[in-house]
Amino acid sequence: MAIFCTGETKVLVQGITGRDGGFHTKSMIDYGTKVVAGVTPGRGGQMFNETVPVFDNVADAVAETGAEASVIFVPPFAAAGAIFEAADAGIKLIVCITEGVPTNDMVKVMPFLEDRGVTLVGPNCPGFIVPGQAKLGILPGNIVAEGKVGLVSRSGTLTYEVVDALTKAGLGQTTCLGIGGDPVIGTSFMDAIKAFNADPETKALVLIGEIGGDAEERAAEYIKENMDIPVVAFIAGRTAPPGKRMGHAGAIVTGGTGTAAEKKAALEAAGIPVADRPVDVVPLLKELWKDA
Repeated sequence: MAIFCTGETKVLVQGITGRDGGFHTKSMIDYGTKVVAGVTPGRGGQMFNETVPVFDNVADAVAETGAEASVIFVPPFAAAGAIFEAADAGIKLIVCITEGVPTNDMVKVMPFLEDRGVTLVGPNCPGFIVPGQAKLGILPGNIVAEGKVGLVSRSGTLTYEVVDALTKAGLGQTTCLGIGGDPVIGTSFMDAIKAFNADPETKALVLIGEIGGDAEERAAEYIKENMDIPVVAFIAGRTAPPGKRMGHAGAIVTGGTGTAAEKKAALEAAGIPVADRPVDVVPLLKELWKDA
């Protein structure tokens, strides 16, 4: 099983004829994702990769193909508009890969999506992959394997590193999810953890957090009260100087809060071991998860 989608989910790609959109759409198709349509204004009637019809707008694409999810590869200035368009056309799952989306735009987007019951992953994220079924985004398919470990991460690159280590250790995954680290995102750490908790096939969970905010602290409290599967974590940015943004807009320590030390303390107080290095995640999980 998986969270958010399956191999049968019909996917469209907004920005499919662009450089990044085209490259990653081919990768998604090669992995087995059911890409049924693409959207680029002014390119309607064309075919992508000889198999995927391109439409001028999302409404036409949904009406013609029955698309249920959208992956967005458009410039930052157009991202909010693309999200609005997809939600307005009835899409219920949106993955926005675009980096640099203005925070003010996302503040307007979120209530619009909430009113329509739309799940958004991102922006500024790698998306997610359901091993053996589908990938919506840019995660490399060759490093994952089917299994029972769920993974949620605020960091893109660290997602790849830890997933690769899990796979090489024989620990396959149910879903590998990168939520992004911007100040305003769709699917939060807590949203993802609740989704994994509701998935009967997920028997263990890996959290990759980073400095800034209090997402990991709130996750620790929820896990302690509501979950009984093995959970391990890693916190990025331990050596970041206070007040300096590290990579993500949300990865910043201010006013003495959001530090790696605080997050580690909260997680460990909830019984969640925290790895000192990404490579240490696997042995920690195997020590905690006797059925691994």
